[in-house]
Amino acid sequence: MLAVSSALFAQSVATDKPQDQSGVLDARQIVKQSIAATERSWQARGHYTFMERDQDRRLDALGQLKSENIDITRMILVNGIRFEQLMEHNGQLPSAEEQKKSAKDLEKLKHETPDEQSVRLRKDQENQSYLRDLLEAFDFQLIGEENMGGRPAYVLQATPHPGYHAHGRYGKLFSRVQGKLWVDKQDFGWVKVDGEVTESFSMGLFVARVQRGSHIILEQTCVGDAVWVPTRLEMRASATILFLKSLDVERILTYSDYRPASDGAYSVSR
Repeated sequence: MLAVSSALFAQSVATDKPQDQSGVLDARQIVKQSIAATERSWQARGHYTFMERDQDRRLDALGQLKSENIDITRMILVNGIRFEQLMEHNGQLPSAEEQKKSAKDLEKLKHETPDEQSVRLRKDQENQSYLRDLLEAFDFQLIGEENMGGRPAYVLQATPHPGYHAHGRYGKLFSRVQGKLWVDKQDFGWVKVDGEVTESFSMGLFVARVQRGSHIILEQTCVGDAVWVPTRLEMRASATILFLKSLDVERILTYSDYRPASDGAYSVSR
């Protein structure tokens, strides 16, 4: 699901088109500025703490609820590194075993070796590398403007670019998704992304196959200084497991209580 959301989230792209000389931004100019704004927001977001509510629902082929889990997590910073501190699971405090594991992971992160840090940073860079491919992977069309939360926003339609050759970890997913992107007119932050899987694809060494029609909606807000952060991420995916078992996944993540680490009590140091 994280890979699917990353691919769909990365729909803010456009292919080369002539620049509009009239002074009005064209789709490519808007997208290029939104990518730069997104990179800046990602950098700034790394200095914030916040709360996450993760609701994960699994439905069978008949649409009946099979399982549901709700986790409340505090995202803190440990030596400048994001750490997920589980606060609540299905309305209950974490078990003694979960608390012990969390404490162990926290201590390990606080005493991370240079080699461990290099491995983690390399993984982080891989997870964000798809931004470099966006200008090749999609075509964008400016289809209008809308008022989003009291702020005007550009509305763009994203479609896969024919002939795109995938690069990186998520590149192969780009040709299988399409959707719309809302970009704030003032500072070019991503206000909303609405994406859909148009062609099924396999994940996890063919263990699961995500079906056509799977859907994601991302909503963001500005917390000041042109920093845009997620407030809601809703994913609805149909998948086939081991080619036999079908299920629908509904996952809703909501984010709140964003605070600069310097202003909060949740930043941990050695």
